[in-house]
Amino acid sequence: MTKHPFKSNFFEDFRLGQIIHHATPRTVSDGDISAYLALTGSRFAIHCADTVARELGHPQRPLEDLLVFNIAFGKTVPDLSVNAVANLGYADLRFLAPVYAGDTLSCESVVIGLKENSSRLTGVVYVRSTCYNKDGVVVLTWVRWVMVHKRRREAKVADPFVPELLTSVPKDDLTARARIRSSEALEEWCEASGSAQLWDAYAPGDRIDHPLGMTMEHADNMAAARLYQNNSRPHFDGFGMRQSQIGQRLVYGGHVISVCRALSHDGLENAVEILAVNAGTHVSPTLAGDTLYAFTEVVDRFKLPNRTDVGALRLRLVGLKDTIPTDVEVASTSMPNGGSAYHPAVVLDLDYVVAVPRKAQGSNRHD
Repeated sequence: MTKHPFKSNFFEDFRLGQIIHHATPRTVSDGDISAYLALTGSRFAIHCADTVARELGHPQRPLEDLLVFNIAFGKTVPDLSVNAVANLGYADLRFLAPVYAGDTLSCESVVIGLKENSSRLTGVVYVRSTCYNKDGVVVLTWVRWVMVHKRRREAKVADPFVPELLTSVPKDDLTARARIRSSEALEEWCEASGSAQLWDAYAPGDRIDHPLGMTMEHADNMAAARLYQNNSRPHFDGFGMRQSQIGQRLVYGGHVISVCRALSHDGLENAVEILAVNAGTHVSPTLAGDTLYAFTEVVDRFKLPNRTDVGALRLRLVGLKDTIPTDVEVASTSMPNGGSAYHPAVVLDLDYVVAVPRKAQGSNRHD
């Protein structure tokens, strides 16, 4: 009998400059939007109602930015991280165009860095991934690095190359898709969002302790991993993970980001869209039974080029496990070696940028 086993890449299979066209394009639907809302409890108005989205210049409600990211990320998993030990971080993640029900998404990645670990059992692969819609328009691009098992310890690997990554997406490269076209539209938006707290009310140094928590369940993790078609073993294979050091499946990190972002609604109700993710770290694993909480620190507030209707906030979203935000004074402290020592409750540290409506500058808000 001829066998044709599934083949995914181990560390020694990657090469610098390699372009990988990921299989299985995905046509997204209203059902995906509803499933995402059910899994995260997200309440951002632009993604909940077509009527609200049209007031902001969209033909219909767009998919949540993190839903797009998670679907795109899932496309890359079979080629990049089925044999992963852990996803180590994100950088230079840019949301460039809205995605609507009916759009078809496809992805490709290019290997931009490789470094074998000293144990010679694993290595770190750096990739830039790009997601396109059916018209070939780039809707999303990001860099991530992932630790991947080697097939054989003695296998020869490429000379190490660690790419230099941006510490933040340049402000001039940020693209806001939503538009507030009049003072009347701004009033209607604030009524829909349930908050009059606009861009002008935030200042660097502000901290928002989001009051609600959400307990993760095995069913949530599996439903999310299936929705995103993320078949990474640590999230799918309960039997296999019994043999691991942790002893059970891990909640997919992208779902942790989505839940913490949903929890941030209380205090950031008018954050209409994510413009970029500068950096992200999964500090420790999240498991079924853990309850997630979050707080947000305002890092910066700045205007966007040629826009008077919306401004940008650079935020630090900190996800906590089984600990309410008011019990964590500082998420991390600097170490002499340049690293950080995190509070033991921290599971997520995300540096990202959102667009928020500004106070009306007059009755005509066209740019």
